Amino acid sequence: MAPISEKMPPFIKNRTGNSDVMSMREERRPPEKEVTEVAPGVLRLQLPMNMPGLGHVNCYAIEDREGLALVDPGVPSLRSWQVLNSQLKSAGLPLSRVHTVVVTHSHPDHYGAAQRIRDLTGAEIITHENFKTYWDPHEEDDFIREVAVEADYEIQVNAIEKQLMKMTNRHRESPWDRPVPWGGPPPDNEWKSRFKWRILPLLLSKVWQPPKPSTRVVDGQAVMLGDREWTSVHTPGHTADHLCLLDSTEGIFISGDHLLPTITPHISGLTTQDRPLGDFFDSLERMHSFSGVKVVLPAHGLEFHDLSKRSTEIIDHHHERLDTLMSAAAKQPENELSVPEYSKHLFKERSWGPMADSETFAHLEHLRQNGKATTRAVDGELLYRVVSS
Repeated sequence: MAPISEKMPPFIKNRTGNSDVMSMREERRPPEKEVTEVAPGVLRLQLPMNMPGLGHVNCYAIEDREGLALVDPGVPSLRSWQVLNSQLKSAGLPLSRVHTVVVTHSHPDHYGAAQRIRDLTGAEIITHENFKTYWDPHEEDDFIREVAVEADYEIQVNAIEKQLMKMTNRHRESPWDRPVPWGGPPPDNEWKSRFKWRILPLLLSKVWQPPKPSTRVVDGQAVMLGDREWTSVHTPGHTADHLCLLDSTEGIFISGDHLLPTITPHISGLTTQDRPLGDFFDSLERMHSFSGVKVVLPAHGLEFHDLSKRSTEIIDHHHERLDTLMSAAAKQPENELSVPEYSKHLFKERSWGPMADSETFAHLEHLRQNGKATTRAVDGELLYRVVSS
């Protein structure tokens, strides 16, 4: 999912410090064509993608005597696959030498090419033990949930999807396919969204392949990459399975979407986590315990160097959003609003919609879980009342 929370205005100063040069936010820029060494023994390949707020994803290549490992090999698209192969070739690293793929978390812009690489090279796929995509069968669900609809085209789309799933031997169980817990229709009920996230992956099943991890690691487990030891760091929040990597010898921290240079990742209320924002806060606080980090390598944008400072900035950002919700409630006669109503106080109009509502819900639930809000259902919709400031 695309990160949508913003810490800085849409246009920021160029990193050169030249105030006359204005540029797009780092994470939104189109991919660089050059392969760049961003840390000792670590190359950055920027791969194309097209999601709201994001123009590329960083794939990191780490070479050793046996070949190379890739971290987050891009979205499941033909264009990304072509660029990945082209950039590896330009760096003198043919795809055939890839022996390991690390996937930081279960979003398609990170796992996209992983299974295809494994099928071609036999590469190991490493994820956190909680890794699970929407296309994996869920133990509690052995059928696709049906949503009652009246429109003929909806019935047709359901029939097409069911037939394609049968033909491709796929399953799908996503919270975005079900009515939202705060009241309302499934976010993926709109036909364009359904086609992009449900039908297209089935039509492109050879490209869009959910990875089958060969190794699932736990927090603190050692992983050998580039002939040296990295430590697995579990950082739930953005997803339940988010995994970072720490090379304490060289002071390198691969942060995935957990820490980004100028925006913050989407914290979803539609997740298996009971307290996604609370988990995110805990994972951010933990960053202060890692001393000796010299460079942070994010999944989008450029490298940065102060792990602790960026963690604090993101924590402060979300506390500001919690304060915004409490201020919005205080201005209402009944001190009570729905999730979409609160969402309009947190996000600009261009961002209104299911993702904004989902993140707003995660923040409201954080207030409720910490005794600062109560909720009640009215005509199938949750209303939140802030009970203390």
